[in-house]
Amino acid sequence: MKKIAFFSTQKYEKDFFEKANQQYLYELHFLEAHLNENTAVLCRDFSVICCFANDQLNKKVLDILWSQGVRLIALRSAGFNHVDLAHAKKLGFTVVRVPTYSPHAIAEHSVALILGLNRKIYRSYNRVRENDFSLHGLMGFDLSGRTVGVIGTGNIGSIFAKIMLGFNCKVIAFDIKPSVECQKLGIQYVDLEELYHSSDIISLHCPLTPQTVHLINASAVQQMKENVMLINTSRGAVVDTGAVIDGLKSKKIGYLGLDVYEEEADMFFEDLSDKIMQDDVFARLLTFPNVLITGHQGFFTKEAMVNIAETTLSNIAAFEKGKVQNNV
Repeated sequence: MKKIAFFSTQKYEKDFFEKANQQYLYELHFLEAHLNENTAVLCRDFSVICCFANDQLNKKVLDILWSQGVRLIALRSAGFNHVDLAHAKKLGFTVVRVPTYSPHAIAEHSVALILGLNRKIYRSYNRVRENDFSLHGLMGFDLSGRTVGVIGTGNIGSIFAKIMLGFNCKVIAFDIKPSVECQKLGIQYVDLEELYHSSDIISLHCPLTPQTVHLINASAVQQMKENVMLINTSRGAVVDTGAVIDGLKSKKIGYLGLDVYEEEADMFFEDLSDKIMQDDVFARLLTFPNVLITGHQGFFTKEAMVNIAETTLSNIAAFEKGKVQNNV
């Protein structure tokens, strides 16, 4: 029976993995600790580990894992920017992930952020709870007829674009590999400069690569329409947070919706309600009335969790049978 160490485990994950494991009967060890240089020693008795987006798999951690007999790194996420893939390949690791678990979940969450920001749902909710039924400060705008710019039209971005077409929006897009499906729907691909100039709403759905780190920087913000709405459900580091804060202060950015944050690793997925916020930049974001932040929950639907658990264990089973190679 193969033993698997799960790092960064949340309580809600256990049920999904235990149910999916009924056909495999692996020995699952759930650890709350994040994987890093200090916790890598916990892998001594495991040849397979399962990691999440906030675990650290840098060169030093990989060296420790390899020396202790770990041979398979199963990521229960689509993103893999937290893994030093070149060093993993050099050592001989097999690295697998869950490339598609529920693109609808994240696309729909992006729309939820748009609607929440536009119609000030978070503010009106709190008012009504205090018996304040006034409408001042809650005015929104019709989505119909607005131009929505989509950066990244992979599975998630394409689904998001289709949803926004359903709101009767004009959708334009940027991607180094345009989607034929999106083009058939009449979505026009433009360069980033035109997308920034033309979009009332900009939604980010691109992976984090060396080319997309701080894609949204001071120069990009300066090119955007006044009072633009910016949505990021992709990866935190795609956005230069300092530049976005400056955009909010100057009112260039009129609305900001985030499900990810570039320094989220030590915060998101944790209950820090009884602690003092140590991240001054994040604390500054929370002071703006036109900012809506969720804690990386875009993926968090029942369907997605089932797919993540089933695909992860299927990847491990295929590796055990010698039928899987790296899929990152």
